[in-house]
Amino acid sequence: MFTITFIRHGESEDNLKNIWAGWKDAPLSDLGVKQAKALGASFSSTPVSIIYSSPLKRAYSTALAVQQHQPLPHPLLISNPDLREQHFGIAEGRKWTEDSPAIDAAAASPDPESAVEKVINELAAQGIFPVIPTTKNKFPDGESLDDLARRAERGLKECVLNHLSEYFQPSDGISSTDDYHVAVASHGLCISELVAALVKLDPLADQTKSYRGLLNTAWTRAVIGIRDGFRGTFSVSSPPPLEVKIIHFNDIEHLKGLDTTGPIQLEGARQYFAGNTSISN
Repeated sequence: MFTITFIRHGESEDNLKNIWAGWKDAPLSDLGVKQAKALGASFSSTPVSIIYSSPLKRAYSTALAVQQHQPLPHPLLISNPDLREQHFGIAEGRKWTEDSPAIDAAAASPDPESAVEKVINELAAQGIFPVIPTTKNKFPDGESLDDLARRAERGLKECVLNHLSEYFQPSDGISSTDDYHVAVASHGLCISELVAALVKLDPLADQTKSYRGLLNTAWTRAVIGIRDGFRGTFSVSSPPPLEVKIIHFNDIEHLKGLDTTGPIQLEGARQYFAGNTSISN
């Protein structure tokens, strides 16, 4: 069985602030460290073959906690920049603002891309950085959601599909008679795009279903197979039709009993960075 588990990082110090934090590299908060340890302990009896992680501290520290709780020899942990969160350019570290009537009006105009870009630049000059309601627009020097989606597709090929190819075409490496489990430690928005990119490879999957809103250290797991009827070899750049079954989504059982000093809430910026975005194409 070929399995992939997507893991959102533990609470970071920037999660406690109402700021734009994509590539801004804050470490885990004290609670985030506890969350990561609880996650790692919960995975100790679940064999992981290899771990990929965003190089950003909050994700890499979470990945390390998983690695260190695995039996010896520990699985390899590889950093991959394509697993980083969306980059917010000049907005990084600046106050996160949800509502902007001007940008909402621009998004509803006949030429939304140009109109939204104009408003973004005008507001940025005033130090105002609202949520961008389109997938194509971005803050100066940053990435759009479409940019992130393309990067996630690349990351999926590098971190998952290469192993899938080896698994179903075994030679001297992975045997298809063995279980193979890839763990990916990343970020709320990026994981949303990674899962979407994976599900797109299954022609029979429900493409309208959303996999957004991951809590800190929540994990989502998929079992992957090859659709019946496919024969022959395949490359990472041109995979066959897959069968993708999401068997767990936003699982936080490991956090039960952990003192969070209050209820887990998804509000404002925390909800946004969990992947709960409201956008239009």
